Amino acid sequence: MSNIDRLLAIMARLRDPEAGCPWDLEQSFRTIAPHTIEEAYEVADAIERADMDDLREELGDLLFQVVFYAQMGREQGAFDFEAIAGTIADKMIRRHPHVFGEDRVDDAAQMVGRWESQKAAERDDRAAAQGRRASVLDGVIGALPALTRAVKLQKRAARVGFDWTEAADILDKIEEEVLELRAELAGRDRARMEDELGDLLFALANLARRLDIDPEAALRGTNAKFERRFRRIEELLHLQGRSAEAAGLDEMEALWQQAKTEER
Repeated sequence: MSNIDRLLAIMARLRDPEAGCPWDLEQSFRTIAPHTIEEAYEVADAIERADMDDLREELGDLLFQVVFYAQMGREQGAFDFEAIAGTIADKMIRRHPHVFGEDRVDDAAQMVGRWESQKAAERDDRAAAQGRRASVLDGVIGALPALTRAVKLQKRAARVGFDWTEAADILDKIEEEVLELRAELAGRDRARMEDELGDLLFALANLARRLDIDPEAALRGTNAKFERRFRRIEELLHLQGRSAEAAGLDEMEALWQQAKTEER
């Protein structure tokens, strides 16, 4: 028995109504979805840390999510693991005619253009089947992290020319949004402040897109930097026999600067 067949058999046993696991039997597509998202982030974290042993394990956890969905789909007569694998295999062949057919591409950029054209044609066909007009924004799912979704929406709009051509123009927009947010701070209207803050974040995501920087990756890096430096503040205070709660802001800011200097 191959390992994938073994895993499918384990999943079937876990969902067996007579001898299965009570927790696994209670689950549904909806309840498993949050776990899938968490496992995907754990894969990304292992990649970020370049920990190959952990990555192997996290990829296994993510694969198990697919196997879980496949088992529930089989129980409902909707699909099984074989159908899932067949669907993605067919899609990959369809979207790579230069590999599996007679087309040719000269470089990765041309490949991306072909890929996007194929996806757009599939979206048009799907919209037509649903009796509606396709939008260039179709397929940008709402469950994505907000920064990631902002970039995807902006990329789609840019394909039809709704885009700034220079990063400096986006910086001007960011400065405009900062001024608008500053003006709303005086009124203390939470809804209006939230709206302006959202506009500012959207503009920052647009700048990241223009600079070809993943805003999620950039923010993850800053999060890690903040955590590293703040832990150093705590360590320095601990060496003095004190806690962060007992230190003032000015003192912690001085220690923050020390932590920054130590990293150089």
